[in-house]
Amino acid sequence: MAWRSKLSQSLRELRIHMCQTGVASKATREFVVKNYKDLKTQNPRLPILIRECSGIQPRLWARYDYGVERSIPLDGLSEPEINAKLEELVTTAPKGKTPIHA
Repeated sequence: MAWRSKLSQSLRELRIHMCQTGVASKATREFVVKNYKDLKTQNPRLPILIRECSGIQPRLWARYDYGVERSIPLDGLSEPEINAKLEELVTTAPKGKTPIHA
């Protein structure tokens, strides 16, 4: 998972929206519990925001340079599938822009 250390080279911010108790957010909560520490250790200067709100559908948001944002719904995905979606956001980042967290 070498791509994990490249988060801060590709993204300016990572946001995870989820419900604290909802069934649809269960895998997202598991992903955060299992992966947050590793992601933050490898990318200490990258803002990784966990947003909890009752009743919302889980979603992963990536903000790139110049305010470009992409989001992926996480409803119905397993923890490994969420990991794959995050990798997709990192590896398909817009090219040609200078990261600020390098």
